[in-house]
Amino acid sequence: MKVKKKYNGLVVPTITPLTENYKLDHEAVERIFDNIFNYGGVPFILGTTGEAPSLPNDVKLDFIKLAANLKQPNKLLYAGISSNCVADSVAIANQCADEGVDVAVAHLPAYFSLTDAEIKEYFESLADKCPLPLIIYNIPATTHTSIHLNLLNELSVHENIVGTKDSERNLDRLKQSLVLWANRSDFSHFLGWGAQSVHALFAGSDGLVPSTGNLFPDIYYKMLVAADNDDEQAALLLQRHSNLLGDIYQNKRLLGGSLAALKSLMESAGLCHSYMMPPLQQVSPADAADLQQGLQNIITRENLNLPIYQ
Repeated sequence: MKVKKKYNGLVVPTITPLTENYKLDHEAVERIFDNIFNYGGVPFILGTTGEAPSLPNDVKLDFIKLAANLKQPNKLLYAGISSNCVADSVAIANQCADEGVDVAVAHLPAYFSLTDAEIKEYFESLADKCPLPLIIYNIPATTHTSIHLNLLNELSVHENIVGTKDSERNLDRLKQSLVLWANRSDFSHFLGWGAQSVHALFAGSDGLVPSTGNLFPDIYYKMLVAADNDDEQAALLLQRHSNLLGDIYQNKRLLGGSLAALKSLMESAGLCHSYMMPPLQQVSPADAADLQQGLQNIITRENLNLPIYQ
């Protein structure tokens, strides 16, 4: 039987909705959070999908305060604290704790290449100073470093390190991770690789962190339920829908471009504006029209009944 852990389920890496003058769009945050909460998810703010490295501190703090105010009873709120400066990461972790965030998430600094010894010291020091439970975020696409599993397993015994979110697209790594941690009650594994969601859940992963959940959290909520019920057929159909929808905004785009395309689709759904924090840029009007048409084609062809279009 799968071990149920405190940190689990659908954790949506929330976009940061912006106004035209690059301030936080409070009304859009409320709409996005409602969409997430209505389908069993919880938000993870200030991550990669949230353009966190590009956000000024006043926008980050505004988002932390608003997200904490919108948090539902008995639900967790996750927030990214990553910075190239350790002191800045600790400072934002303290701000998160003061406002009511529950869990901090941190990836490696993304400038200097680090040895394994330096990586271990970095996360142990951060965990010692962080007032919140810490999840280690492995994302080589932005940090240009993969945290070795043996090293991550050593870090997993730290009393304040409670899990990992892994966005590395490596199937062998995923399988080995779940051998290590699926049955560890004190350490959770979250997958940030949407295309392997079902595989991960049936092999023992504790939760999903899908960017497509900003638009369609119901797909991943139903996927989690299907996995809990050992209904592989239902789960695989949901995986197909996840793949098709993710490809609309991710295929043949750089990471920043995929986030702009996701925001464009969310704008067409009435959830937010498509403004991006520089240096990232909005998609062109022609691209936005193609994205919307592509989405509608999939909805029609797959006979989808997606909640935000009802």
